[in-house]
Amino acid sequence: MIRTEHVLDSWRTIREDTIRAVEDFPANEFDFRATPDMQTFGEIARHILQSSEGLTGMLLAGEEDFTVPDFRQRLARHIEDPAPGVAGLTAALRGSLNGRLTELAARPADFWAREITRFDGQRLTRLEMVQFIKEHELTHRAQLFMYLRLKGIVPATTRRRMAKAAQQPAR
Repeated sequence: MIRTEHVLDSWRTIREDTIRAVEDFPANEFDFRATPDMQTFGEIARHILQSSEGLTGMLLAGEEDFTVPDFRQRLARHIEDPAPGVAGLTAALRGSLNGRLTELAARPADFWAREITRFDGQRLTRLEMVQFIKEHELTHRAQLFMYLRLKGIVPATTRRRMAKAAQQPAR
């Protein structure tokens, strides 16, 4: 059984590393793209923010069918553009998740057990949908990490692992 608190806490950790990636990337290079057909670093970061905001907003509003023809319009109702610049984006990433996690954590057990229809037609519980949203962010966070690596920047997760390893006694 997956516990709601675990999913939400795990998402917070993922988001903190997303924010760190945004802070670590050179602000004047947010238009960098690894190849011409890929999104820029800034576009990926904004997509993480807007998709999680929109999808959780729909869940919290009681939407149960994400296959509706006006899905994009319904999604857009729950998305706000961040203030310009890195500080605006990081503040929006932080504020959005904190607000959504507070709202989600306050929902009763029957909210989480209720099924919805995802945009691809798959039936899943609301908790499974939040797990999907979290995994979606994790996928795009990996893209941000790749972009960091292409710029010679070590992602925060690797820096933490290396610091922990350095503190371990030699064997």
